[in-house]
Amino acid sequence: MDNPIGFFDSGIGGTSIWKEVTTLLPNESTIYLSDSKNAPYGEKSKEKIIELSIKNTEFLLNLNCKLIVVACNTATTNTISILREKYSVPFIGIEPAIKAAGLITKTKRIGILATKGTLSSELFEKTSGRIDSDISIVEKVGEGLVKLIEKGEINTPKMKSLLEQYLIPMTRENIDALVLGCTHYPYLIEKIKEVIGEKIQIIDSGLAVAKQTKNILQQFDLLQKNQLNVSHIFYSNKNISTLKNFVKGGSHVKILEKDF
Repeated sequence: MDNPIGFFDSGIGGTSIWKEVTTLLPNESTIYLSDSKNAPYGEKSKEKIIELSIKNTEFLLNLNCKLIVVACNTATTNTISILREKYSVPFIGIEPAIKAAGLITKTKRIGILATKGTLSSELFEKTSGRIDSDISIVEKVGEGLVKLIEKGEINTPKMKSLLEQYLIPMTRENIDALVLGCTHYPYLIEKIKEVIGEKIQIIDSGLAVAKQTKNILQQFDLLQKNQLNVSHIFYSNKNISTLKNFVKGGSHVKILEKDF
């Protein structure tokens, strides 16, 4: 099916998911919506997150997207059930990989770095409740991290200071797995390793989301089987220069500034 896969996020973070999906599914065209004007979603009320997610979904549906990846942990954990009930198009959500961390931990202590909106959601509470009761979860809100990433300020003293503030207390709690609960955070993996070292395993959801996207496309017979006229269009309502730094590509990639 020629129609594109749609993605939306509160900014550039979901491009980490987009890269995994397009690597696994190179024949698929995509449309990505970067709502950087309203980033970060993790600091907004549930009602506002729902409003923005519906707006983004309808934008993508108007562009004939055949499936929508909610490439934002906060939007997923607060709105995915509402979106699935309201619209007939398939949705793929992004949940923190708590279960995966629970399967590999030896110390029975795992850390999760996420936004306030994700950690306080009902879906996160349900997800974290599914792991073994003898495993402890050390939660930390990564306040300020998304804003710095949106500005392209990854290799800065301020970023290093925030990561040390959030992660060093986790290492003292003997975690051996760290779940990245925000799609922006994979861009910080190298900086995180500088703080926590190599022994703590870092887990994000990107590859699992790509595999689930492929499964659902197959299930609904929506896969594009031929690599003909593949295109990737990105719309951003702010910080288009930052988006260009995170997304590289040739003539098949277009990055456009658009108010929505």
